[in-house]
Amino acid sequence: MATISYLTTVQFDFGALSLLPGELARLGIRRALVVTDRGVAAAGLLERVIATIGQAAEVRVFQDTPPNPTEDAVMAAAAVYRAEACDGMVAVGGGSSMDLAKGVGVIVTHPEPLLQYAAVEGGVARITPKVAPLIAIPTTAGTGSEVGRGAVIVMRDGRKLALVSPYLFPTVALCDPELTLGLPPLLTAATGMDAVAHCIETFVSPLVNPPAEAIALDGLRRAIGHIERATRDGSDRQARWEMMMAAMEGAMAFQKGLGCVHAMSHPLGAVPGLPLHHGTLNAVLLPAVLRFNAPVIGHKVRALTDALGLPAGSDPAAFIADLNRRLGLPGGLAAMGVRRELFGTIADLAMADHCHTTNPRTASRDEYIAMLEASYGA
Repeated sequence: MATISYLTTVQFDFGALSLLPGELARLGIRRALVVTDRGVAAAGLLERVIATIGQAAEVRVFQDTPPNPTEDAVMAAAAVYRAEACDGMVAVGGGSSMDLAKGVGVIVTHPEPLLQYAAVEGGVARITPKVAPLIAIPTTAGTGSEVGRGAVIVMRDGRKLALVSPYLFPTVALCDPELTLGLPPLLTAATGMDAVAHCIETFVSPLVNPPAEAIALDGLRRAIGHIERATRDGSDRQARWEMMMAAMEGAMAFQKGLGCVHAMSHPLGAVPGLPLHHGTLNAVLLPAVLRFNAPVIGHKVRALTDALGLPAGSDPAAFIADLNRRLGLPGGLAAMGVRRELFGTIADLAMADHCHTTNPRTASRDEYIAMLEASYGA
C-alpha cells in the first residue's frame, strides 16, 4: 500500500476501498452524502461502497449525477446534503461525480450563486477553507479529479466553467484499481485517453514546473504502455493498476496548466442535447492541437516521443490518431454528432476558457476553427 502526500493524501492499491471506514472516522464524518451516478449504482459499486461504510457513518445517497455535471444537479445534491444534515461527502465514480461533489462542497458552505465561484468570474479568491470534506473514490482511470483542485460544471447560462481552488482538493483519495475491473472497453479507452491528454498538455504547457513535467512524462509512459491492454482485457490487473496511476499522475501534473484540447472540449461538452464524453473529445482533438503546437514545442518533442515509445523524428500527432483508431474511438467530431455550424461558437468559448491561456501557442479564433475542422473527420 503506497501512501502518497502530494497536494492531497492518496491511498493507492488493490483493496484501498477497505480503508473507507477509518478515513470517515479520521475526518469526523458521521452523516455522509454519497455522490454517484446511476451507471455506478447499476454496476453494483454503490452497494459495495455502502456495505464497506457499514456502521462507520449514516449514509444518504445522491445518484443523479449527469455525464457532464450541471449547476442544477449540484443544487439538487446540495438540497439533499442540507436536508439530511450531512457533514461530509464520499464521491464514487468518474470525474463527473467527483466534480459535482466538489461543487456541493462549495455551495453548502458558501453563499449562492454557484457561478460566482467559477475561475473566469474571479471565483478563485472567493472559495475559502470552509469547503465540506470529501473522500474521492474513482471508478474510472481518466480524469484524476480525485487529486485535482478543480471542478468543471455546466452552469445555468450554458457555459461549462471550472471552479478552481486549493481548497477543492479532495481531503483524501482512495484509489482502488479493483473498482475499474468491470469498466467496459470503450469507456476504458475514452477515460484512458483523457489521462493521456492531461499528461501531454501539461508537459507542453509553457509554465515552469519541472516536477509536474516529470510526473506527466511518467504518467504518459504508463498510459501508453497499458491502455490497449486494459481496453482489450478489462481483468488485466497490472494494466488497470498502471492506468489508474497514470490518471492520477496526469491530474497531479495538470496543476501546471492544460491547453487548447481542453479549451475546446469544455464548451463542446456543454452543447445542449449532445452529451459528449469528455475523454473521447480530448482524444479526437489531441492530434490537431499537437500539430498546431508543433512549431513552438520543438525542444520538448524528443522527450514526448520517448515517452510515447517512438523513435526520434516520429510524429506524435499521427501516433495519437492511430492509437484512437486502434482503441475503437470515433474517427472525428462528425462521428460524435457535432455540427460544423457550432465551430464559431465553440471557438469563441475556447478563447474565454481558462485553459486557453496555458497553451504553448496562443490560438486565434480562426485557428481554433481550423483545429475543429481538422478534427471533424469524414
